[in-house]
Amino acid sequence: MIQDSNGEDMGVFIPIKEWLAIKNLYPDIEEISKDLPKWEKDLIDRRLEEISQNPERLIKEKKSLKS
Repeated sequence: MIQDSNGEDMGVFIPIKEWLAIKNLYPDIEEISKDLPKWEKDLIDRRLEEISQNPERLIKEKKSLKS
């Protein structure tokens, strides 16, 4: 995990061998500039609205990853 000067998570580092393996599995992965379909945008909007109305239902990332 890559963190900013405040210790906040900002991104991830993927070793080149792993990136090449991902690209082999998903050849169009670098073409992420395509627009989402309307149904998908609507779904995201509904989920964001539900989150804003009930933020307590979210599970904190670090808690959810601990097993």
